Amino acid sequence: MNVLIIASRELRSLFLSPLAWSILAVVQLLLGYLFLAQVEYFKLLEPRIAALTESPGVTDLVIAPLYGNAGIILLLVTPLLTMRLISEERRSRTLSLLFSAPVSLTEIVLGKYLGTLGLMGLIVLMITLMPLSLTAGTALDWGKLAACVLALSLLLAAFTAVGLYLSTLTNQPVVAAVGGFGALLLLWIIDWGATIGTESGKVLGALSLLRHYETLLKGQVSTSDLAYFLLCALTFLVLSIHQLDNDRLQK
Repeated sequence: MNVLIIASRELRSLFLSPLAWSILAVVQLLLGYLFLAQVEYFKLLEPRIAALTESPGVTDLVIAPLYGNAGIILLLVTPLLTMRLISEERRSRTLSLLFSAPVSLTEIVLGKYLGTLGLMGLIVLMITLMPLSLTAGTALDWGKLAACVLALSLLLAAFTAVGLYLSTLTNQPVVAAVGGFGALLLLWIIDWGATIGTESGKVLGALSLLRHYETLLKGQVSTSDLAYFLLCALTFLVLSIHQLDNDRLQK
């Protein structure tokens, strides 16, 4: 119950700030433009691919790229939403009040995490309305669309957990935002410098957000990819709880 109270309070505070509304507007504007550009590109290609035996459909050429672009844009945006979760409490000296309240550190972290995930869920829903609008004129591959929605949801769950952890490390929201962006970017491109096929390449590939995300966008849902995102989110949530526990002991 305490988790839900904290989550609702956090979600309400997000919507009371102009930052959340600005981010929602900018994300929709950018992705809307990219979506329409991809639809136009598909219309140009349609006469050429119509003669192919196994031609890619609108789901492959429009919807999957939309969610791929969404992942990159939200990598830039998520640290702005998570930067104040804990750092603002520390800067305004209200963190001590949270420690003295009859709630556990786990409830504090989960409440703030779920509150931010509520906004992320709204972003996923608004993005998904774009491909759903295509059902009026064409048939969609519902399995691949579901995989894309699942992929973006899991990606944002991992993004939010990383951003929350970085917010526990400082009392400056801007520092938390920059640190969160750097950490997410590192996890995104960590396998770029590895030689494909080598042992180090396999290890770095297993740690890469991008590789697991791209696999899901192709409709290839595997337990290893699902486990990666869930373990990533869980790891950073545990680290956040541990960091707050250290702060409490130092008070």
